Amino acid sequence: MLQKILQTSNSKTTIIIRLMVGAIFLSEGIQKFLFRATRGMGRFEKMGFPNPDFLAHFVGVFEILSGLLLLMGLLTRVAALAMLINMTVAIIVTKIPIAFGESFGPFVLRELKTYGFWMMAHEMRTDFAMWLSSLFLFIRGAGAFSFDFLIQKPKNKIL
Repeated sequence: MLQKILQTSNSKTTIIIRLMVGAIFLSEGIQKFLFRATRGMGRFEKMGFPNPDFLAHFVGVFEILSGLLLLMGLLTRVAALAMLINMTVAIIVTKIPIAFGESFGPFVLRELKTYGFWMMAHEMRTDFAMWLSSLFLFIRGAGAFSFDFLIQKPKNKIL
């Protein structure tokens, strides 16, 4: 099973997507600890999450770990799956309310000048790009310049 998780192609360009996704998630995870009021616990509290301090730390740690794994190309599919789940929750909680212009469940709609589909599409552009990039890495794996590629059997040649 581990071999299936580590399996990847010898694509030399996958590293571009992997570095982008890994660096962004690593940065966002760190910011949840550096800027607690705006990106961490305070933001989770404004969104209506129960136990926002725990959740902010939990998400921050997962983003940091997944970001590091993606940057190294180690257990790339596992890290990409974790971030697919992370981004799906982020889109549901923060972007879907914008489409309808109202809060739903415990999730609070933030103040914007306008609401509706086009405002939601604008606000979720980065989330959508990160979701699709994570999906790409989940499907394709880490590529040639990765620990996954070096570990998988039989021994692969990068060049």
